[in-house]
Amino acid sequence: QVRLVESGGGLVQAGGSLRLSCAASGSINSIISISVMGWYRQAPGKQRELVASITRNGRINDADSVRGRFTISRDNAKNTVYLQMNSLKPEDTAVYYCHALSSVNYWGQGTQVTVSS
Repeated sequence: QVRLVESGGGLVQAGGSLRLSCAASGSINSIISISVMGWYRQAPGKQRELVASITRNGRINDADSVRGRFTISRDNAKNTVYLQMNSLKPEDTAVYYCHALSSVNYWGQGTQVTVSS
């Protein structure tokens, strides 16, 4: 089992920045089995969508809507993934969920990001 704990959400004005963190914990075998970590988001009335993901080797996949504004990074030694969000827009408002993929999908509890205009 893997537990994902997110932090860093909040309220920010348009054009501002936030940094999300997600730390994974669990048994050694479960942690080393994680191949991909990433962030999804879900806005009210919308489906959950991928924001960005990163493999253990650093390969990144990100959404067109955030490319150039958001940066995902990963510290394998700390079992932590980060999402640096710059130039935030009101349409970025959503609950952001940390995700980890091994043989199963793991999800964090979600952290609210609200961008005011």
